[in-house]
Amino acid sequence: MKDPLLHKIDSFFGRYKARNFKRGEIILRAGDPPLGIFYLKSGYVRVYSFSKNGEELTLIIFKPGDIFPVSWAIGDEPVSYFVEAMTVAELWRVPRDQFLEFVRDKPEILMDLTRRMLVRLLGLMRRMEYLVFGNANNKVASILLICAERFGRREGGKVTIEVPLTHSDIASLVGLTRETASIEMKKLEKSGLIGYRGRLVTILNSRGLRRQSMLDIAA
Repeated sequence: MKDPLLHKIDSFFGRYKARNFKRGEIILRAGDPPLGIFYLKSGYVRVYSFSKNGEELTLIIFKPGDIFPVSWAIGDEPVSYFVEAMTVAELWRVPRDQFLEFVRDKPEILMDLTRRMLVRLLGLMRRMEYLVFGNANNKVASILLICAERFGRREGGKVTIEVPLTHSDIASLVGLTRETASIEMKKLEKSGLIGYRGRLVTILNSRGLRRQSMLDIAA
């Protein structure tokens, strides 16, 4: 049976025309005023920014059911990041005033939006620890475990991350060069901790991968 809250959200956004984006296509650009609020129906989308030196850092990965940019819709915060489709993605876009009218008298939806934002904030705080304190091996192992928690599909003792992460994606998530991320991924694969199912990373040994990460220190 479909979740009643999800049904309400689907019904509201479903009144508007769906928009399809190709992999790598930009959905929002930093500094541009958004044309509305997006609801991700299918696919995966990433939020990223650039440093003054041109270094790229992925901040968030959105999955189906996520809504953005909420901080602009509710708090009038300007969009200071880029949003790009990681896969083929289907999104519904609604005018900001219609979205605000929709959530104004629905505390259950506002509560759900708040919960999602807090989950992302906690995820960012965890990643900040790895960016500052961890070595390259810690960082790569940790981000794979975090992605497995959020996007993983468990089959027996294995977990497949359903987002098709490239080595460049992993590097951007933890502040490494692509070359360094590739080296660390090959080490993890050689040691039997991860494998691949097509373009998807599969964690073969979660306990062993946790020992490689800073998550094992915090556990």
